[in-house]
Amino acid sequence: MTRITFLGTGGGRHATIYQTRSTGGFILDSGRRVHVDPGPGALTNMKHCKLDPADTDAILISHCHPDHYSDAEVLIEGMCKGGAERRGGLIASESVLNGFGGIGPCISPYHQRYPKCTRTVVPGDSFTVGALGIDVTRSDHNDISTVGFRFNTEHGVVSYVSDTSLSKGITEQYVGSRVLMLPITTPNDRRIKGHMCTDDAIDFVNAVRPELTLFLHMGIYVIKLGPEEQAKKVAEATGCKVVAADDLMVVDIDDQITIR
Repeated sequence: MTRITFLGTGGGRHATIYQTRSTGGFILDSGRRVHVDPGPGALTNMKHCKLDPADTDAILISHCHPDHYSDAEVLIEGMCKGGAERRGGLIASESVLNGFGGIGPCISPYHQRYPKCTRTVVPGDSFTVGALGIDVTRSDHNDISTVGFRFNTEHGVVSYVSDTSLSKGITEQYVGSRVLMLPITTPNDRRIKGHMCTDDAIDFVNAVRPELTLFLHMGIYVIKLGPEEQAKKVAEATGCKVVAADDLMVVDIDDQITIR
């Protein structure tokens, strides 16, 4: 079984500043435990879910904005047993580890030395965490080194799009995904640079046709208007199952997909 645990489903500056929803990213467990984009609230919600940071096998960071990385250094220390062991992997975009385009780095050289493997990735790269194969995808965001990830699990492809505009070539990377995690920062047709709105999600879902689409990285106006209504709008327009994820939601993926 593959399990996704959402440690935070908010995103963007204001939802992050006020923690309207947590912004802790998510954990994907498919034989190895991978924590993606551990922003504010990640460690608090791991404690709530009784998830031990020391059981983390890899930390993936898509780009160098605080709602995606702020808990990462402490999580690295947890993964490495307080620094007692060099273990696990830290895989991130260029801006996160080296700085790029005037942004970053956000992980100190000291913490970059802790994991057994620290690696910068760019779109088109592939790597493994145990038997889990992961492909790196392109984004169109204002941190221009931003990447997304396709997880090739034994139960199908689970994709995390990360922050991006809906631009040419973005959706094609995710065709074949069984589960699609889609960041929806603004509601309806309210577009801002480098992010997607609900109306963009309609085009995205129509292009990919996943079994399940999960909204995350929801901005403050999506949260105020009601994420469930925004998800319903996309579901009705596409005929696909679309769910606005909640903080601490768990999704189990096997022959069937179960949400709890």
